[in-house]
Formats: sequence, structure tokens, C-alpha cells
Amino acid sequence: MMLLQLKRDIRTIDFTLGELFINGQHFCYTVEDTERMPFETKVFGKTAIPKGTYKVVIDYSNHFGKDMPHILNVPGFEGIRIHSGNTSSDTEGCLIVGFVRTVNGVAQSRDCYQHLIEKIKGQDLTIIIN
Repeated sequence: MMLLQLKRDIRTIDFTLGELFINGQHFCYTVEDTERMPFETKVFGKTAIPKGTYKVVIDYSNHFGKDMPHILNVPGFEGIRIHSGNTSSDTEGCLIVGFVRTVNGVAQSRDCYQHLIEKIKGQDLTIIIN
């Protein structure tokens, strides 16, 4: 089993930044929508994945038209993916990865995403989101 762990460390009203670890080793940086407290109402397309442990599979995304990492059984969410982008405006609740952290997101995202796919493909995956 391969363990992904998202450690969020910067939270603003517009976005959430973090680091993604694979089996305890830093892999990249992340950007998501705003993290809301459990008692807050989810805002469609503008709310980060709730903290928790989730199974991840690589399957076909109708939205993106290709196989991609899919975070399963996220309460109140559907179709949550890990993909490339640069800021929280590039996501509707998904997790965006990049090798470089910027002031409000990530950069070198496409390269990072490709490396991530190569690393996790064919693995039994779980992600812990803190």
C-alpha cells in the first residue's frame, strides 16, 4: 500500500496551501479551495476536501477525458480528483499539485502531475488529509 498524506499549512479565505507526502517523504506542494470548519456550510466549487482518510483509485474522468487519481467517498462531494492547475480558481473542490509553491498556489504543476501519476500508477492508494 502507498500512503499519501496532505498536510495543510496555510489557510486563507480564498485558498488552502499544503504539502503532499508519499510514504512519509515530501513529494510536492498543493493548493485547494478554502478549508471550511465542520459546522460551516459547504459552498459548491469553493470548499476544500474535509479532513479524513480516503481511498484513491486511478480511473476515467468524464470531465477531463482521461484516467486520473480519484479520491473516493468524500462526504458531500463527487468526482474529486488530483490534477494540475495553479490556483484555487483552477479547481472546484479537487486537489492541485505542483513542484513549486507560489504566493497563492503552485507552479510546475503539469510536470508534477506527470511525475505523480508515474509514481502512484498500479499502487493500492490511501490519502490522509490533515
